[in-house]
Amino acid sequence: MGDDKEQGFVIRDRRGRGEDAPSPAQAATPPAAEPSTAAPRHGHDTDSHSHAGRLPVNFSSFVISMGSSALMLMGEQLDPQQPSMPLNLPQAKEIIDLLSMLEEKTKGNLTSDEQVVMKDMLYALRMKFVSLTSGKSTLHTP
Repeated sequence: MGDDKEQGFVIRDRRGRGEDAPSPAQAATPPAAEPSTAAPRHGHDTDSHSHAGRLPVNFSSFVISMGSSALMLMGEQLDPQQPSMPLNLPQAKEIIDLLSMLEEKTKGNLTSDEQVVMKDMLYALRMKFVSLTSGKSTLHTP
């Protein structure tokens, strides 16, 4: 059902690059000089530019962000231009457990699309974790 939509899905984690950090000029601007018009207009332009081409901030994008982090901790290289992260299975399991708890706590309060994102992400993360911790491929079981 949703397999066709996921074919071209790309996850890029841009945290830690400092793109969203205010420039030194922004941080040093005194609040007395036209605070009601200059700062919001500049902040709005920065927000529009910094969010171009990214997922909107909502529940589904939060789940995808958390899942991407867990996948990277399990050795997935989501962006070929970034170096691989070392395996950290305990931290990946912690993220999976957090998403599991969030799934339980939000039961009955999510849209059908949000439920699908949560269910699919948890399934993918759990299968990857099990395949890494069992030491066997899930496809080749003797």
